[in-house]
Amino acid sequence: MHIVVSDTSPIRALVHLGHIQVLHELFNDVLIPPAVVSELERPRSRLTPVRLSELPFLCVQSPRNRSVVNELQATLGPGESEAIALALEVKAEALLIDESAGRATALQHGLRPVGALGVLLQAKQQGLIGPLKPLLTRLESELNFYIADPVRREVLTRAGEE
Repeated sequence: MHIVVSDTSPIRALVHLGHIQVLHELFNDVLIPPAVVSELERPRSRLTPVRLSELPFLCVQSPRNRSVVNELQATLGPGESEAIALALEVKAEALLIDESAGRATALQHGLRPVGALGVLLQAKQQGLIGPLKPLLTRLESELNFYIADPVRREVLTRAGEE
């Protein structure tokens, strides 16, 4: 894979698990828009800020077409809207995004959404990380990351853990 664009949630999940380096190992270029930077560095809730200065392989790039961003913001948050607009502009091979509304919108625009679980699965399949089951449990219990039972089963089955 060459260029991917990421929304906030996959980066936050991977940083929390201590596996953010897999983005650098799996993808050539990981772009994030300014709204994602803001959401990571200044989270609204009890979440710990993510220091992007410690993640030099993440490249900040603004989407040029503000009308697309504004249109998307009618139904999505700022990070998701800018990430989708940027992914369309750079013809990203994938959009790293977890939220269901954002994933649905990405699909409608011809993008390939990949969530944090998809990144972890790829990393496991390439031997970059160990078992996924404890990581999924940590995401749910420590970050309140929602994983539907069928999705959990599918990921663990594809990882050879079910």
